[in-house]
Amino acid sequence: MKKLKTKKGGIVGDLISGTGGLVISVVVILIIVSTLLGANLLTNGSEYDNVTDRMAANFTSGIDNVSAKIPTILLIAAVVLLFSVLVVLVARSRAMGIGTGGGASL
Repeated sequence: MKKLKTKKGGIVGDLISGTGGLVISVVVILIIVSTLLGANLLTNGSEYDNVTDRMAANFTSGIDNVSAKIPTILLIAAVVLLFSVLVVLVARSRAMGIGTGGGASL
């Protein structure tokens, strides 16, 4: 039977790759929208000029709202990571017999 390759990094690797993927996708979206707006591909007259201006303003406002919440999201991720590391450490120490109270008494 073929052995499955064990994944290294676990929670930390997933957290880092997820955050990196989010940052990269936001940057790509910003580049695409700014290119379309800069090239006037979304405008076709005075009526559409107002629409694209409002769309750009709403997009900027949305990015501001998300960027204001990033420190909170990272703090929650750090707390979850800290608690998960503590749980793993306690489970490993119990598996090794450390702290089970089975020591010799005086």
